[in-house]
Amino acid sequence: MKQDDIVKTNLIGLVFIGVASLGLTGCVLNVGDGESGWDNQASWEKSQTNNRANLARLNMGMSRDQVQVLMGQADFNEAYIEEDKEVHVLFYRTQHMNGDGKTTKDECTPVVISNGALVGWGEKAYGNI
Repeated sequence: MKQDDIVKTNLIGLVFIGVASLGLTGCVLNVGDGESGWDNQASWEKSQTNNRANLARLNMGMSRDQVQVLMGQADFNEAYIEEDKEVHVLFYRTQHMNGDGKTTKDECTPVVISNGALVGWGEKAYGNI
């Protein structure tokens, strides 16, 4: 093989590698399940759907522990004691209101627990405590 042919072959190989590497510079690899934050729309939608389904499974008189096992961690909570009555209100996200990426109480359904037992959920139950 002539020297000129070897140089041409090497040059063609280098050009091919250069063009191929330029084509790969825009590739992005996404690793993860996409469920690791509220800024992912599918994540909050899934949470809302699960919370609504779990609300339908609540039964009056359930203990606070039973409610929390079924519903999971609340987005917000309130607690107070008044005249020997211990009240806990757990707020679970159930409706999307603002596209700001933050969960607010107006996007949640309150779950009311009084003296360790579930006494209601929703705005009416929250307003009656």
